[in-house]
Amino acid sequence: MSAPEMDPPDATAGPQLTVDELAARVGVTVRNVRAYSARGLLPPPRMVGRTGYYGREHVARLLLVREMLAEGYSLAMIERTLASAPPTASSATLALHRALLAPWLPPEPEITTGAELAARAGVPEQPEVVDQLVELGLVERLDDGRLRVIDPALLMAGLQVVGLGVPPAALIAAQAVVNEHVRAIAATYVQMFVDTGWRDFVEAGAPRERLEDILATVTRLQPVAAQAMLAAFRTEMAGEVEAAVETALSQLEEE
Repeated sequence: MSAPEMDPPDATAGPQLTVDELAARVGVTVRNVRAYSARGLLPPPRMVGRTGYYGREHVARLLLVREMLAEGYSLAMIERTLASAPPTASSATLALHRALLAPWLPPEPEITTGAELAARAGVPEQPEVVDQLVELGLVERLDDGRLRVIDPALLMAGLQVVGLGVPPAALIAAQAVVNEHVRAIAATYVQMFVDTGWRDFVEAGAPRERLEDILATVTRLQPVAAQAMLAAFRTEMAGEVEAAVETALSQLEEE
């Protein structure tokens, strides 16, 4: 028995293109369209029998993928950028989503192994340490046994701390606490932006003439927030170090 066919595409819903027509419309190969679909960069087509039909949302996404590739973004970075975008978003919405999210994305993930991580840290390989990293969301296990480091910059900082003589387990425990505090700080800054500039922008109907100002604010928010947090951290760190040193000296005098 043949599979029941769906209703034919609605002509009022925008362009309904076959994969060949979609590729020609955007200026890419059919092979690339299928590859992007396999990575989840494109939502599934509307199926009519065995034929897939693509609409405006597919054109918009494919144009954005092509544009980002031309700018030097990897497919992995594009995949992360589009992961939270609505599947039926218009080209304008996708462009806004990309512009708002791109400045905050971490560097490209790094592929490595547990043995390589241990060698770089100068410690014996410890599977339980890798398990903790996976639990924290800092590392992902791949099917071939290798590891994907989500944020290589954070990894490098951690390796430097281990190089100072801090045991990996102690560092991971401390990082778990730090992550909770950083998450709260990030939420505070983002909510501040949402409650001020973003809310006014949305309530005004997201006028195009104000879009550049919104994007500029988002782009500048990250370094400004990082500077403010670092300044506060330095002050608090100095106070904590001073208190710890005074306590240690007092104990020495008592002995």
